[in-house]
Amino acid sequence: MSISSGVNATGSVLDQYQLKTETKTDKELGKNEFLNLLVAQLNNQDPLSPQENGEFIAQLAQFSQVEGIEKLNTSMESLLSGYQSSQALQASSLVGRKVIVPTDRAQVDTAQTFKATAVLPASSPNVWVNVYDNGGSVVNRVNLGQQSAGNVSFMWDGKDSSGNTLPPGAYRFEAQASINGENKALSTMLPANVDSVTLGQNGGELMLNLAGLGSIGLSKVQVIGQ
Repeated sequence: MSISSGVNATGSVLDQYQLKTETKTDKELGKNEFLNLLVAQLNNQDPLSPQENGEFIAQLAQFSQVEGIEKLNTSMESLLSGYQSSQALQASSLVGRKVIVPTDRAQVDTAQTFKATAVLPASSPNVWVNVYDNGGSVVNRVNLGQQSAGNVSFMWDGKDSSGNTLPPGAYRFEAQASINGENKALSTMLPANVDSVTLGQNGGELMLNLAGLGSIGLSKVQVIGQ
């Protein structure tokens, strides 16, 4: 004995749900449509071969899992949207401000004293910083003398070795130190102005576009100034 109906009694309602989902045009099948299919299957199943309880429960569990994934995706989209809004707010507050970043180049306004930092890994009897212009020529040398390990601040007055004020522009700073009888290159932390920012795509890192330096990730910024 068998009973014919719009829903195949021997098939899984989840199969019917997935089939209709794959062939849908402009309407998304949700839990209401799923339940309608489930009721139709129960009403039209073969009385001599009713659906097993285990199979019925498995179908409900499968649907519950699908629905849970959909809710999780919705929650993640909402979280990402909130994070991007927070990024936009953070970005707007950084434009026009000065940051300290690990680099050896900087845009220098020679009408003002340039202040920066060299990172000294060990105590040294002699630390110095060579200043190069955009053409690669040494224009001055800042002698810092004996220094203890750590961050060593230095300043440049924007003048060459003859005391002439140089034009503003791009300059490179080469910090060195005598450590255990050998000259070692040191990393430098220099200031830069934030011209604009680029929001990270799909939750990626916020990128700062620095004057004369290009883009750098926010995570590399050491200090955010005025």
